[in-house]
Amino acid sequence: MPSPKRSIHVVAGVITDARGRILLNRRTEDRDMGGLWEFPGGKREPGESSEQALVRELREELGIEAEVGAWIMDVPQMYPDKRLRLEVRRISSWKGSPRGREGQAITWVTPDKLSRYSMPPADVPVVAALRQPDRYLITPEPEADHAQAHHDWHQRLAQALAAGVNRIQLRTPASPARVALAEQAIGAHRGAVQWLLNRDIALARRLGVGVHLGAEQVLQLDARPLPAGQLVAASCHDLAQLQAAQRLGCDFAVLGPVQATASHPGATALGWEAFEQLREQVSLPLYALGGLHPDDIGKARQHGAQGIAAIRALWPA
Repeated sequence: MPSPKRSIHVVAGVITDARGRILLNRRTEDRDMGGLWEFPGGKREPGESSEQALVRELREELGIEAEVGAWIMDVPQMYPDKRLRLEVRRISSWKGSPRGREGQAITWVTPDKLSRYSMPPADVPVVAALRQPDRYLITPEPEADHAQAHHDWHQRLAQALAAGVNRIQLRTPASPARVALAEQAIGAHRGAVQWLLNRDIALARRLGVGVHLGAEQVLQLDARPLPAGQLVAASCHDLAQLQAAQRLGCDFAVLGPVQATASHPGATALGWEAFEQLREQVSLPLYALGGLHPDDIGKARQHGAQGIAAIRALWPA
């Protein structure tokens, strides 16, 4: 019987300078995953709090005295030889001049360029949490295909945008009226919203927006269906679908249902424990879906999601 993997708790810091750049460490070649870039920090030792561990690690690695600030997220990640939990905290201030005291290279990176750096799997979701929205709205269907219903739908969309939602999946069946609805919404708010169309790859290509793939599409496709400038996301319910989405180069996935949800009353809820067990086997940024509300974003981040996806909880009543 194989021996259980050792578990380690690592605490990393997001250090930002006056220009808004974020500091990355490069792992030395003699370490596991040598040459990859990561957020600085290290293993929490027995008897240490997370704050104490991070202050010590940053002193040893960078020669700075740090003040540990707000918690950002935890990322559970399975590696061949260990099960890791990466806890990520902001560094609110520090004294000293950061330098690589253990022979490692360091660099300051603007947030928009973080994804260009090759990172260990546990650090990849952190970049998404720092740069991307923590909520993903899935629009409901208009109540009917007439002018008043479409007007009401557009009004509620405007209210959602005013509330701060800016990543949206449009569920628009391929009828002329619904295609027109999608075109109007995208045209009116193109610069303010990251749009993804549900399933319709051809229409997404034509409109220059992203696509959200169904679970069966993820398993059928053998290449990313859109260029890098257009987002590709996927609905996933199990490990095979998550791994397929990662192989395709999806920008993120939605995993659920985590809890019972009115939109899929017969679906079996994963629960947070199973969500985390799936999360730790891929590095893909994830949204938790199913019976969740913006108040659950902190809970989702405890289990490795960057936020929540929802219909009712994000669509104005």
